[in-house]
Amino acid sequence: MAQRKLFHALGLHMHQPPGNLRLLIEINPWEAEEIVRCYERTVRYAEQYKDVARLHVGFSGVLLEQFLDPDIVDRYRHIVDIPDMLARYREADNIELIGMGYYHPIFPLIPRADWLEQLERGRAMMERVFGRSPRGFWPPEMAFSMEMIPALAQAGYDYVVVDGVHVRPEDGLNDIFRPYIACHDGVCITVVPRDRDVSNAQESGLNPRWFQDEVSWRASVSPRPDEARLITTWSDGENGGWFRQIHEPAGFFGHFFTPYMDQCRSGGYPITPVTLGAYLAQTRPLARARVQTGAWNVGSTSGEDLSQWSGSQSQRQAVAEVRSLSDRYWRICRDHPDIYRVAGEPMVRARQQILEAETSCFLFWGDAWIPHLYARTRPAKGALDEAEEVVRAGDSSRAAHPFTSVLAETAVGDAESDPAEPSAGSGD
Repeated sequence: MAQRKLFHALGLHMHQPPGNLRLLIEINPWEAEEIVRCYERTVRYAEQYKDVARLHVGFSGVLLEQFLDPDIVDRYRHIVDIPDMLARYREADNIELIGMGYYHPIFPLIPRADWLEQLERGRAMMERVFGRSPRGFWPPEMAFSMEMIPALAQAGYDYVVVDGVHVRPEDGLNDIFRPYIACHDGVCITVVPRDRDVSNAQESGLNPRWFQDEVSWRASVSPRPDEARLITTWSDGENGGWFRQIHEPAGFFGHFFTPYMDQCRSGGYPITPVTLGAYLAQTRPLARARVQTGAWNVGSTSGEDLSQWSGSQSQRQAVAEVRSLSDRYWRICRDHPDIYRVAGEPMVRARQQILEAETSCFLFWGDAWIPHLYARTRPAKGALDEAEEVVRAGDSSRAAHPFTSVLAETAVGDAESDPAEPSAGSGD
């Protein structure tokens, strides 16, 4: 039997919902310290093992937004120098930065009309902070559907990581140790299956010996044991005591990552850490697969039905509320192409609140956090009411408004013009 080549793509996912870093430092400073040290620890260990370590780190746009807030920088300065930390990520070429939706939405649950903006905002924030465009995409909560593929490709992504239990290869062989091509509506993207079982161990506790034995065994009983085997493990990077452990020798980086990298450095370890970008450049996928709609396993759920975020009546009502407001927003944009000229400020406010309301955390904790969602949808509804009132007022009286100066000037210059006829303007 030919010697197997085992490659490991290790990913960490980082996210905090809107305003959470400020809330934590105010009400629970110890937890805030545990969390923010996770972000700095990751890049520090990547620097320490620059020759052998290969990591993937994804940040939500809203987490990066908080990192850029001068108030947050000042409040955490005694723990971590956040600007310096971000600069070190920028320079760490052995960390492949991964994109995600800006507000960490469950894409299959939010309106498709909002997908591209969540994607493009998240990608733009990564480029702004790190000066690099992410090639890969990590769906928040690994919630993925085939319908997302065209939007991901349009946003500029080359590959997407999905939970391996949802991958359905066309040849019928359940092989999660290689990438696939998945296509929808004539648009294709590379799909990288995540190993759920080993990822669960990464999240809660493992050591290099167990990891070597487990990965070697799993590869040996996989459908193509003699081919190159890609083991992809992904977990949160700042949740749970294993990652938040202040005493580093007892946590992920001290107990697992350091001896893992030391053995890789010695040359005797049978598993090679890789970045997906480099691996896919050398091993382009040919086999095709479909991906069943689903997410990763959290709590007592399998992730197959998205029930963690939409299982209760109150969760479904909250999802419906966001969808209704988003539909209304887009309907106003269609019916009034110049709406951002005549009522730009309330439309901007409404858009911001709708996108924020799509944050997955507001649904994840059952009924407990749903009030945070409604705290966004209520002002969004008020802002849309305000925008439509401006339009109605303009249609009936052509009264001057801060966003209708051009319209007012036209009315003064041309008394013959029809006051009910809107002027041409740019849409959203």
